[in-house]
Amino acid sequence: MFRIEDNKLIFHYDAEELWVEPWGDNALRIRATKNHTMPIENWSLMETDSGKAQIVLEEEYGTITNGKIKAVISRLGKLMIYNQDNVLLLEEYSRNRRDILDPKCSALEVEAREFKPIIGGDYRLTWRLESVSSDEKIFGMGQYQQPYLDLKGMDIELAHRNSQASVPFALSSLGYGILWNNPSVGRAVFGKNIMSYEAYSTRALDCWIVVGYTPAEIEHAYAKVTGTVPMMPEYGLGFWQCKLRYQTQEELLEVAREYKRRGLPIDVIVVDFFHWPKQGDWKFDPVYWPDPDAMVKELKQMGIELMVSIWPTVDKTGENYEEMLEKGYLVRTERGFRVGLDFQGATIHLDATNPEARDYIWDKVKKNYYDKGIRIFWLDEAEPEYSVYDFDNYRYYLGSNLRIGNLYPREYAKAFYEGMQKEGQVKIVNLVRCAWAGSQRFGALVWSGDIASSFESMQNQLVAGLNMGIAGIPWWTTDIGGFHGGDPNDEKFRELFVRWFQWGTFCPVMRLHGDREPRQPQYGTSGGASCCSGADNEVWSYGEKVYDICVKYMNIREQLRDYTRKLMKEAHEIGSPIMRTMFYQFPDDEKCWDLSDQYMYGDSYLVAPVLYEGVKEREVYLPKGCKWRDLESNTVYQGGNTIQVALTLESMPVFERL
Repeated sequence: MFRIEDNKLIFHYDAEELWVEPWGDNALRIRATKNHTMPIENWSLMETDSGKAQIVLEEEYGTITNGKIKAVISRLGKLMIYNQDNVLLLEEYSRNRRDILDPKCSALEVEAREFKPIIGGDYRLTWRLESVSSDEKIFGMGQYQQPYLDLKGMDIELAHRNSQASVPFALSSLGYGILWNNPSVGRAVFGKNIMSYEAYSTRALDCWIVVGYTPAEIEHAYAKVTGTVPMMPEYGLGFWQCKLRYQTQEELLEVAREYKRRGLPIDVIVVDFFHWPKQGDWKFDPVYWPDPDAMVKELKQMGIELMVSIWPTVDKTGENYEEMLEKGYLVRTERGFRVGLDFQGATIHLDATNPEARDYIWDKVKKNYYDKGIRIFWLDEAEPEYSVYDFDNYRYYLGSNLRIGNLYPREYAKAFYEGMQKEGQVKIVNLVRCAWAGSQRFGALVWSGDIASSFESMQNQLVAGLNMGIAGIPWWTTDIGGFHGGDPNDEKFRELFVRWFQWGTFCPVMRLHGDREPRQPQYGTSGGASCCSGADNEVWSYGEKVYDICVKYMNIREQLRDYTRKLMKEAHEIGSPIMRTMFYQFPDDEKCWDLSDQYMYGDSYLVAPVLYEGVKEREVYLPKGCKWRDLESNTVYQGGNTIQVALTLESMPVFERL
């Protein structure tokens, strides 16, 4: 049943084979399959030079130890994970009578690793684990539209949707991290009685587990095996101006000029979607953007970088459709008419998993954007959750009910990252709406999608950003003010906008965006003109009082530039989050494990966003072991205390660690 092979502990029983092997510091990779051979894909994991594991075979069990982590497999296949102090962290949940000496022997006949065959030769996989502690807290797993930072007790869909990004790495308060390394739509349940992972179509169970004394130690080990972000370019550190959408070249330039006339710090301005003639043309529409070279040149003279939106959808009447169809660069429908998205034209998606298709789109982008001096790309995945991945042919299809394929967003960003590398330019920023484990190493800056303009939505984004950082995606941002709706002349919305703007100052990237009301009239008859723009969304669009507050916080962001650069360097070198949960920075302070409405911007600044309408004060906990200075009043407080902070619209509570 047991054997040792190539530094692996291997268990074989009936049709199943289970592999456990070292993979990085204090970590193990666990794989199991009922296929004839183990799949070779590493998915998000990078090859790593792991040391020699200690493997011991006994009559009743086999053990494998790699630094602080130890796995034990019973003689009939149950897996258990222990830390350096021999404390049980994870134990498979099985309730059967295969091993009658097991204290959990049961007539229920529930398997820990359940492989159910499905049409096509794959399996629907369920992996069940005991919930070993009622006090356990779980964090990470990506971005979800919910107000819960602690995921214990949660039922989590593993799928990508607009404003939802599954990045299935979880960090436990018990001192371990676990990556569900299966790129399949599925489900994770962190129940009080049973924890489980499901993959709706896969060939193998694949996970990676690490142990450590602190969350930071666990995060850094995770970054070593999945990669770190590139170094954020200088233009990523300041303020980004965006709206849905600038309709013409002159409109965008006039906004940029006004920022400069007012002496306001601005690093990036964005040309959003439908600046092209048709989807899949990947170029500026000459009717409304007649001289992109001159536009980029003027912006650069003002010290402003231009970001462009690029969609993966190709219009059937567009200039590249027939060539891409002939060469197999488009995804295919399972059956019926080949349309993946019916929005401003019948379109189908570029197959970003095809390396030749990636080269094709990069060549188009290089000619029409990159060679004009544009270095930042807004890669809108255009609803990728409706795709299915064919493991046999490594291609995407649309229209299947299985909806498999969480790799898509990462592969799409990869196209541009690889292209930049070919040009010798690796300081890349890909603004994307979804990501998976490992996306960070392709320059993925995730934004939280098309979210509502409300305080409830703002609350959701805060915990989403913190959990994305735990999941290994340090570049993250939101649409300041929310995306859907919001009238700049509405006093209630102005309050929300101010609170969001203040918080955005202390996000990894500070980006103003939104589809404001009332909508502007159609301005032309061709190209993207029928996709009408929202109302003005510049900092002077909200009245003088709001404007003054925005200027204050734009200048604060500029004053933080050196500090933010330092945080970006840490993210690049060791994988530290920019936005950090309180427990990440203060793991020995028990109260910090319960806080979800305040966080650390790096190691020095405690940020307490104002998350409710009309509130006059808010509670802030100042962790023990240091003193804290209120940036607004300069009052110094002793740590280990909860204080009540009086609120005005002009300021948000921020404390510097002394």
